[in-house]
Amino acid sequence: MKEERVPVLVMVGGFLGAGKTTLILKAAQVLSARGLRVAAILNDQDAGLVDTRFAGAQSVQAEEVAGGCFCCRFSDLVDAADRLRVHNPDVIFAEPVGSCIDISATVVRPLKALHRDQLRVAPLTVLVDPRLAAEVMDGRAGEDVSYLFRNQLEEADILCAGKCDAGPALEMDVDYRLSARTGAGVEEWLDEVLSGRRVAGARRLTVDYGRYAEAEAALGWLNLHAGLQLRHPLSPAMVAGPLLDELDTSLTAAGIRIAHLKVFDESAAGYVKASVCGNGVEPEPDGDLLADAETAHELVINLRAEGEPAALRAIVEAALKNIPGAVTIRHIGAFRPAAPNPQHR
Repeated sequence: MKEERVPVLVMVGGFLGAGKTTLILKAAQVLSARGLRVAAILNDQDAGLVDTRFAGAQSVQAEEVAGGCFCCRFSDLVDAADRLRVHNPDVIFAEPVGSCIDISATVVRPLKALHRDQLRVAPLTVLVDPRLAAEVMDGRAGEDVSYLFRNQLEEADILCAGKCDAGPALEMDVDYRLSARTGAGVEEWLDEVLSGRRVAGARRLTVDYGRYAEAEAALGWLNLHAGLQLRHPLSPAMVAGPLLDELDTSLTAAGIRIAHLKVFDESAAGYVKASVCGNGVEPEPDGDLLADAETAHELVINLRAEGEPAALRAIVEAALKNIPGAVTIRHIGAFRPAAPNPQHR
């Protein structure tokens, strides 16, 4: 009888906008070229993730755990990994919510203890955005963001600097410096994370859960999924780009600080994902930038910002009214994350 494959589960954490999904999808390309099968599990406080759509558009089998962090939805994470086993993956990447901390104690260690026959758990990777790190180090970031960011660094089994091809260099010691865009450092990181040489979940935090809940609740959360029927054909780039610019401008005018804003637009001709990790930051586009114009589109917006959820919703809905055509909202959620309540600790 052929022995059933036990996939490696690779957790990639890091703050909102660190580039976790982009890294995972680049890693999937690298591993696929090695003849390995790859899948992914994305995580959010609400349904309707840009990243799940983006992964599917790149032919990566993906599951979504919604309604809370992996720590609070531990059973859902296990069920998602079990569903992916039908695709016989060698590696399953798992991306926790970007505001999550205490992942080693509430996710990595319980997986090792309770599900070692179904999954081989790799060391926890934490990806750092050099721009945010500089803001935290020199005091420009808010206290709540800084609290979450510093705790994420403290529990990393493998600490990686992302976006090393652009922007300022990260002024701290890390294990690897990566660019998901160019692929620099990605193979070396994968070799280490899959080698089994490091202990997974070796660095356990001491967390004040009241303070943790307060820090997460400082962020407003908005997820939207809508169908568009345009009066005149437009390409996905011509929908996503102007919409992202308008949202950035409106949020800035309202004094709302963007943590991460992502727009995904898809038509029969192709898709575009565009994102920013701060007010006035140059967008990072992916996808079919030269796709043909169409009238029917599917639109997904994910916004994380230091503002009231009602204000985020009002700004997004106002921007949707400027889209030249009919907008059918299929889902919209605007809220502050609930206090974390891990299943295991």
